[in-house]
Amino acid sequence: MKSSTKWAGVAAAACILWGISGLFAKGLFNLDPRITPMWVTQMRQICSGLILLVVAQLTGQQPLQVWKDKGSALKLLAYAVIGVLPFQYCFFLVVAQANAAIATVIQFIGPFFVLAYLTLTKQEILRPIDVIASLMAFGGVFLLSTHGNVHDLRIAPITLLFGILSAVGAAANSLIPQALVSRHSTISVTGWGLFISGLILTAIHPVWPSVPNVPAVYINLTVVIVMGTIIPTLWQNHALGHISGMTVAFMDAFEPLASMIGSIIVFHFHPQMMDYVASVMIIFAVIALNWTPRVKVKARVNK
Repeated sequence: MKSSTKWAGVAAAACILWGISGLFAKGLFNLDPRITPMWVTQMRQICSGLILLVVAQLTGQQPLQVWKDKGSALKLLAYAVIGVLPFQYCFFLVVAQANAAIATVIQFIGPFFVLAYLTLTKQEILRPIDVIASLMAFGGVFLLSTHGNVHDLRIAPITLLFGILSAVGAAANSLIPQALVSRHSTISVTGWGLFISGLILTAIHPVWPSVPNVPAVYINLTVVIVMGTIIPTLWQNHALGHISGMTVAFMDAFEPLASMIGSIIVFHFHPQMMDYVASVMIIFAVIALNWTPRVKVKARVNK
């Protein structure tokens, strides 16, 4: 139980870093209109992936080993294409076409995909607490992102499609790497996932603009790459080796919380009572999800 709580905390810390790094990404977008979500995504994925693969090679973790097994290679490609790519890029597309509130709400339906997958494949038994925690967490993120104003959810069909793809990516990010990190180096799996997704985006739409040669660009981009990509992705994949994908998926609720706190500090944002209510809902949902042990179907059958 203590170990499970520890790794749930690691996954939550990863999401907090993602939330904080979003402030630096916003700073990049504000510096120059040529700095687009596509450019930032390509830069962060390729640079982060290369750094991790080099580290894996230098530390003797044999990053090429994963490609020698057909099953692992296919899972790795699925992780990059179905998980990392839509999780990162489609989220920014929704932000650009609508706003961050809508993007956050739609992406947070990812845990529902995870819950549905685990239930349909009979890997885990659906508990009443799962349904309650799902509704509470979703409601909390909805209130945090929109303050209960449903009119902010008027979105175009294409935007909704990108939002759903982002949620699918979030779910895949919590499920696919589990089998990989149990057999291969976490650094290698993470590095390949980031690097391949970045290469795919570059092949589809290469964007290498001439950006301002100022310290602010390099500082913000470095933070996005290191604190917003490398560290949290590694932490999440490490956590997946010790706790369920469902629990990891729900830790994503801490990302909007971190964004709100960061906005208070950096942008002098003044929270309303609705922000505090939403925060309490999300925290209680995460606690409820981990309050009682999850029952495996196989364990029940063996009894």
